[in-house]
Amino acid sequence: MNAQTLSDLAAPLAALVVLDAKFSHLPAPNVDFCPVYPDRLRLSLHDDLSAFEAWREALNIDPTAVVHRVQRGGGTRVLKVHGCFAGADVELIGFTPVPAEEPPSAGSEAVS
Repeated sequence: MNAQTLSDLAAPLAALVVLDAKFSHLPAPNVDFCPVYPDRLRLSLHDDLSAFEAWREALNIDPTAVVHRVQRGGGTRVLKVHGCFAGADVELIGFTPVPAEEPPSAGSEAVS
């Protein structure tokens, strides 16, 4: 069901209020609501997977449920997981650049 009015987004809006009350000390995520998924609250974090992990732990989401993928031609790591919180489906997403491989430094070759 698509949301027709703002009140149709009551579940994720209420969950956001509870998140603020319980976890105001956590890093601020991007917050999205979508009328296509009116029960979903999307929290996305950029450039800091430790912030993703802090939110995952706070929401008590099983770490084995996290899906990892790489996008943008291998340049961006994405972690994604769903959980329930305060009556809303919470989609937690973390984005971070994939570090470029560094060439070996001079003198780091193994001696046989």
